[in-house]
Amino acid sequence: MPETTTRDRARPDVGRYVDDELRDRYFAACDAVYAMGARAAEETDVETGFGTTHVYRYGPADPAGESRTPVVLVHGAGSCSAMWYPNTAALGAERPVYAIDTPGDPGRSVQREPLRQPEHAAQWLDETLAELGLDRVHLVGSSYGGWLALNQAHRRPERLASVTLLDPGGLEKVGLRFFAWIFVSLFATSAPKALRPRLARWLEQPVLIVPELRSMIRLAVRAYRIRRPAPLPLSGAELSTVRTPLYLVLGRRSLILHPQRQVERVPRLVPGARAEIVSNTGHGPQIDHADEVNRRMLDFMNTVG
Repeated sequence: MPETTTRDRARPDVGRYVDDELRDRYFAACDAVYAMGARAAEETDVETGFGTTHVYRYGPADPAGESRTPVVLVHGAGSCSAMWYPNTAALGAERPVYAIDTPGDPGRSVQREPLRQPEHAAQWLDETLAELGLDRVHLVGSSYGGWLALNQAHRRPERLASVTLLDPGGLEKVGLRFFAWIFVSLFATSAPKALRPRLARWLEQPVLIVPELRSMIRLAVRAYRIRRPAPLPLSGAELSTVRTPLYLVLGRRSLILHPQRQVERVPRLVPGARAEIVSNTGHGPQIDHADEVNRRMLDFMNTVG
């Protein structure tokens, strides 16, 4: 795996680790989270115009699944592909699955050129899929990764069989309540162990009660300086250009958007779009209700092919 060089670290416009020691500690924390999910069959690096993208490949358990349209997973902001540990086994049982570390976020990708605009993000992802030899994929994105997937459906849809958005950015301006939740959640990771279960229920934040996740998130904040495009909301006119089959999954208590508003709005703007709300969850339905959301995602993909 390519490592960040001193020259890369010196650039203020690309994501970078603070130092090698924190980077290695973060990688070890990520590996502990990966170990809770399916074991990757393969890891690979592909080169794009923006740097090296690190990719994990899973499944399928059934060799017949190799011919099925693969799934590509794009993680949320400030995280890496380890966040998919509740999903890779179920998805990889039926289809090839590729989990991508996004350049500009902590992970094992190495960013060398800035990603300043939404078009750059779409170009990077298209180049990554091309280098992987993937001409048709089911693209799944969570949170910021949901914005990346939606942005791809708007700007570079040629390789997309479908798009699944899990409580995504990109549908409306993110309000102060979401950033307050992020801040309070990070502060709560330092709370006494006895208080964390109560805080986790109040904040709907599993990071607080899964030690491996807590360690990974805390180290990410210390170790990495994020540099990537802002998830600007798509206008109604931009959304109406999307023709890729789209599945929107929202947490009823989402803080990044207004679920009822978007579950009515998106199918009105995107022909044939499916939109559903998952009860008893907030921003992480694929973590809080992994079995249910895995089943829903696979059912949707099976209707597409």
